Amino acid sequence: MARFTIPRDIYHGRGSLETLKTISGKKAIVVVGGSSMQKFGFLDRTVSYLKEAGLEVEVFEGVEPDPSVETVMKGAEAMRKFEPDWIVSIGGGSPIDAAKAMWAFYEYPETTFADLIIPFNFPALRSKAKFIAIPSTSGTATEVTAFSVITDYAAGIKYPLADFNITPDIAIIDADVADTMPPSLTAFTGMDALTHAHEAYVSTLNSAFTDPLALHAIKTVFESLEAAWKGDKPSREAMHYAQCFAGMAFSNALLGIVHSLAHKTGAAFSTGHIPHGEANAIYLPYVIQYNAKDATAKSRYAQIARFVGLVGNSEDALVDALIEKIRDLNRKFDIPLDLKSFGILEPEFKEKVAAIAKNAVGDACTGSNPRSIDPAQMETLLTNIYYGTDVEI
Repeated sequence: MARFTIPRDIYHGRGSLETLKTISGKKAIVVVGGSSMQKFGFLDRTVSYLKEAGLEVEVFEGVEPDPSVETVMKGAEAMRKFEPDWIVSIGGGSPIDAAKAMWAFYEYPETTFADLIIPFNFPALRSKAKFIAIPSTSGTATEVTAFSVITDYAAGIKYPLADFNITPDIAIIDADVADTMPPSLTAFTGMDALTHAHEAYVSTLNSAFTDPLALHAIKTVFESLEAAWKGDKPSREAMHYAQCFAGMAFSNALLGIVHSLAHKTGAAFSTGHIPHGEANAIYLPYVIQYNAKDATAKSRYAQIARFVGLVGNSEDALVDALIEKIRDLNRKFDIPLDLKSFGILEPEFKEKVAAIAKNAVGDACTGSNPRSIDPAQMETLLTNIYYGTDVEI
């Protein structure tokens, strides 16, 4: 038996933010990140629409990129004081992810972060509040997923939280909000969506429900991301939907070791944070090389290649063509093809690679990867990614 869970309601189309006018309740807390939603007027519109619906509104601002445990705890405390019956988060993946974790601590103050990092171990939610997610980026799809990523900066580790309880009740997919993304963010989030769809399609938990969503997302990204990066509005709207399709796929099929590596390297190096989408873009071709040594995974990567119109006289040739298509996008977006080119210093990489590899094997995303991996293999794979060498293991 398998399960397929998505938000009860998904409102989509330009102008769909006005759905907030129809919400029934008493109090709503709006969780938001930096200044972009304020700058472009979407935070004010969100608050105005909720007030028009008759709700008292409070705003929790300042969720940082890659939200921290500390921010989550501050937000949960604000919720306990205000006692909202709706949690509304607008912005990129970070404020929505943070609000999901805040939600758990709001309803269960006695729970601990250690409890929540155990996959599918959340207590039952919705005794105090329901959740509305409004994404401003076209990549994480956290508005339709059972996942949240929170960073423990003291340990230098990103923790993926996983539980169907934190799938939002309502998702509002309004491309007007996504038009605010700068080109670099459009590229990084788009490559994140592309990775989500690839990993969902080859996951050991893929299904007849997730496969069509994953394939359609991949095809749309390949067709639309470059034009969206250049500012074409119809393509931006197509990408906003594609990332949502990919999210519904991976929320149910789960992910793989591209994300295991991205989670464990994003905050690991002193030379600078690796943006999540950019990390996925760098790692995906190497992970495809690793996974394609499994016959079933190779066949499914070849199916992807055929679906998007690539040609090859064998499955190996099709997989190579798929890898090259992904790398071609990276080149167009000025995304490095290896970690050394990103700027990670070699002595620090060598010092930390074994520990990172061990942590990545233990990541929640590793279990659904189509090919098993141990710490030694993960270290070799990460070394290939660092130097830009082909994966032979």
